[in-house]
Amino acid sequence: MPDRADLRAPWPAEDTEDHPPTGDELPSAESPETGEAAPAASGPFWLADRVRPDFPVLGRTVGDWPLTYLDSANTAQKPTPVVRAIAQHYLQHNANVARAMHLLGAEATEAFEGGRAKVAGFVGGRTEEIVFTKNASEALNLCAHTLGQHLRLGPGDEVVTTIMEHHSNIVPWQLLCQRTGATLRWFDVTDDGRLDLDRADAEGLVNERTKIVTATWVSNVLGTVNPIAALAARAHAVGAVLVADASQAVPQLPTDVHALGADLVAFTGHKLLGPTGIGVLWGRYDLLEQLPPFLGGGEMIEIVEMEGSTYAAPPARFEAGTPPIAQAVGLGVAVDYLSGLGMANVAAHEHAITTHALERLTAIEGLRILGPTQPVDRGGAVSFTLATRDGLEVHPHDVMQFLDARGIAVRGGHHCARPLHKRFRVASSTRASFYLYTTPAEIDRLADALIYTRDFFGGKL
Repeated sequence: MPDRADLRAPWPAEDTEDHPPTGDELPSAESPETGEAAPAASGPFWLADRVRPDFPVLGRTVGDWPLTYLDSANTAQKPTPVVRAIAQHYLQHNANVARAMHLLGAEATEAFEGGRAKVAGFVGGRTEEIVFTKNASEALNLCAHTLGQHLRLGPGDEVVTTIMEHHSNIVPWQLLCQRTGATLRWFDVTDDGRLDLDRADAEGLVNERTKIVTATWVSNVLGTVNPIAALAARAHAVGAVLVADASQAVPQLPTDVHALGADLVAFTGHKLLGPTGIGVLWGRYDLLEQLPPFLGGGEMIEIVEMEGSTYAAPPARFEAGTPPIAQAVGLGVAVDYLSGLGMANVAAHEHAITTHALERLTAIEGLRILGPTQPVDRGGAVSFTLATRDGLEVHPHDVMQFLDARGIAVRGGHHCARPLHKRFRVASSTRASFYLYTTPAEIDRLADALIYTRDFFGGKL
């Protein structure tokens, strides 16, 4: 059992605030001791050195091995300022929002709506265009339900997605088509993991029957960065709506939702250094105004009579019941943290660390990367299979277990993208994924551990 001293919060007990936490005092873009501007960047991996002190978990060990966390596409680790803000909210400002007129209620409402405003600014949207959900899956389900009603989908209509989607951007559309009689179609991918746009054009995939096109901006398996603006142009040319799953993109890339061209954009907080339990749907306000409610309950209504109800304007229309208040506070501080570092710097680090990873992994005999092997238009999730010199494939669960024994956290399985794995004729894969705190030394540990694992299974037992 850990010593009780190890269970203390990573900030002084007396460090509390008498106002709602805003994140304005974050240390990451400035020196924690002096508050002076951070020193000039040096080397391609300076960002990881800068931020790692803010992530105490990265200092842990697993046996004699340093913890090497390479599962950020699954969930990102949380910096101390985010954890502190959530704790301060619960300890000093806890109340429900909108309904309470007392001091704590006013503070909680201010902090909650402040989080919304920060998220809006982070992605280039307006505050009233930001809908809070419990995760990206709920945001995508909201899109499927409300668009299906608004567009009056029926037999003869088509919804177009891609074979590289996370299940969260496949199943809601399957359910929509089952309910309405519409047809689900999809983009295939090339052997190198890019959308097969030429084949789609030849087959007339997006056509006058298409009502909705939906696609991931960055694949959680292949790392592929999809041309969302071009897909949006295709969709809009036939009068269709474009829905983007940006769960893997917003944490890595500078985002301007209006420049992106999509009509609705979903992403999640926990991959963005924020807490679990909160997702985001951005939508063009003129479209949100036309969409019907998704869930019914308190706060999403205007007037309720027993004979019927009228509904609030967006975003409240889509936020029935008590919302994720503390989570919104934490997410607001997370985007403050990232903004202080600069998303261009985050993207540059992601590119540099992914480049290093691809160089190391492609040099390992028996390792096959799914998706692009060059760091061009690519995110920081690298999925692969591993085979011995005799051609025996090592099961990803075995790879994951052997790596875990060396303190390396990766994911093994189909990563909620079974159709994509079937397209590449594999049942599952191992995925290593990186973020702003990943170092070259951690990539080197991964490569060495994979060689060890391959040789263990390739030798005589």
